Amino acid sequence: MPAHLEVGGLVRSVQVAGGFATVLQKGEHDAGVILVVCCLHGRNQRLYERMPDVSGDRKWVSVKVEDTENTSEFLDYLDRRRHQDQDTWIVELDIPNAERFIGLSAQND
Repeated sequence: MPAHLEVGGLVRSVQVAGGFATVLQKGEHDAGVILVVCCLHGRNQRLYERMPDVSGDRKWVSVKVEDTENTSEFLDYLDRRRHQDQDTWIVELDIPNAERFIGLSAQND
């Protein structure tokens, strides 16, 4: 599925469920990497990226969790990723149990 359609579907699904979702960075239209920030009221941010596993399937993996004592570290990490690959999509899902929208078990928000 083209990246822009997947991101659009995520944003729309969260909005229909009563949450807030936004694209923080637009990536390559068809094949860009997608990073998903899950949070509630902008706090307790968790970053997920789809990565290949040993079987060749691509599964969502947690790559960064916000440190509540140093929230700027999470934002710095996102900025580094943004500058490393301009083709990367970054989408934020701000809703309780945001992980459910990418097929993962609910996290405590």
